[in-house]
Amino acid sequence: MLCFRPGLPARLCYRLRRHTGRKGERRSLGETDYIRLLDGAHQLLKTPLIVVWDRLSTHISKTMKALVAERDWLTVILLPGYAPALNPVEGLWAHIKRSLANLAARTLSELETLLRKRLKALQYRHRLLGGFPAGTGLALDRPDGP
Repeated sequence: MLCFRPGLPARLCYRLRRHTGRKGERRSLGETDYIRLLDGAHQLLKTPLIVVWDRLSTHISKTMKALVAERDWLTVILLPGYAPALNPVEGLWAHIKRSLANLAARTLSELETLLRKRLKALQYRHRLLGGFPAGTGLALDRPDGP
């Protein structure tokens, strides 16, 4: 999750989910995983959040709507259907994937460790993080303020 606050550098908040291929194991983040990420970002940033989401089924489920409704500090805005060009996180993941090109990890743990290192290093590259929304052409300015 890319986080932006006027006057402060961009921040990166993330959670990794390890999929081992076991039967019945979820392959992606679920509603409770996403809400924990949002709760963590809220605690870290100490401010209300406005989240701009794509229309992933987990983001728009009844369960997620109920979890969002329980948090008065959380506002969710949905992107139009299938609009990856408007989602700054798509640019972030493309950047990460390019950095992993030609990698031959021997184990899942090795891959996870490398991915964590790359994400941690990105946390300190505020200008790069700030460039991902610019690539979408969307403005982060408030319509009612500077």
